[in-house]
Amino acid sequence: MRAVFGILLVLIAWYLLHFLFPSSLILPGPVETFKVFIKMLNRETFEALLSTLLKGLVSTFIVIAVGLPVGFFMGISDRVYEFLRPLVTVVQAVPVVSWLVVVIFLWGIGWQGPVVISSLSLIPVAIFTTVSGVRSVDRKLLEVMKVYRVPRRMILKEVYLGSIWPFVLSILEVSSGNVWKAVVMGEYLCGDSGLGVLISWARQYVDVPRVYALTIFTVVLGISFERSVKVLARRVWKKWRLS
Repeated sequence: MRAVFGILLVLIAWYLLHFLFPSSLILPGPVETFKVFIKMLNRETFEALLSTLLKGLVSTFIVIAVGLPVGFFMGISDRVYEFLRPLVTVVQAVPVVSWLVVVIFLWGIGWQGPVVISSLSLIPVAIFTTVSGVRSVDRKLLEVMKVYRVPRRMILKEVYLGSIWPFVLSILEVSSGNVWKAVVMGEYLCGDSGLGVLISWARQYVDVPRVYALTIFTVVLGISFERSVKVLARRVWKKWRLS
């Protein structure tokens, strides 16, 4: 029910802004945009949506596959942390436009650009979040388990994974919620398919209502994926704890 009130609040604010700026070139009204949205429920939009979804899934997988192990080893070893921290910091600080130039030089226009740009944008966040999770582990508890020669597999499962899981959830939520913005931006700048490419074409034809309708598609996709990942992750965690 709260979500319905939230959507109504957004629509009211949209109407008011459209009343203040009554131009379709600046801010088309909700009714006009919704009509365009309905017209766009076709095969072209579905294929673009599928392309963006696939890139988002690949990017999220890369972020988790790279961010978690690298962050884990940086968290348990000060030497690894000091050795890799400058590299991760540089990756985090490099502007997206610089990555864009490198990607275009390497692969040109294609699917690789959006995947690489979105992955590089989120991997440093995943790494530093995992480091924080690993370093939050109780050191005294680790020393006690070593004294009693508890198997490493049990220490990894019961201590490290149990402590960093909230941070893993945080990584999944941040990555799944932000990856779409990065992927669509990458598609807009150097992609050959996807919602970002459709937005780029709509911009070239000054079709502003279509831009807003595609933005709604992206928002719905992002929220749906974020909620799905959150529910799935919590179920996996619950099942793992009961095992």
